[in-house]
Amino acid sequence: MTDGLPSPYHTPEPSKATAEVDFQAGPVRLRARADISPQGLVAIGALVSSILLSSAVIVWVSTSVARRRPMTHILKRG
Repeated sequence: MTDGLPSPYHTPEPSKATAEVDFQAGPVRLRARADISPQGLVAIGALVSSILLSSAVIVWVSTSVARRRPMTHILKRG
């Protein structure tokens, strides 16, 4: 029975983001295409933000001695 309404058992496919690159330099040619779902974009965003936050923590910890003892920073220079 089709009354023009979508079936409750059919789930539509989520939209995908697509990126394409076409590059040519002399005899070398590069073609690339990437398709990604919204869930993939969220996952990539979470990974990038965790990398940025962890690198900030590493920098903070590595410079803690110089913040606590300013003379050690002067001594490290030379």
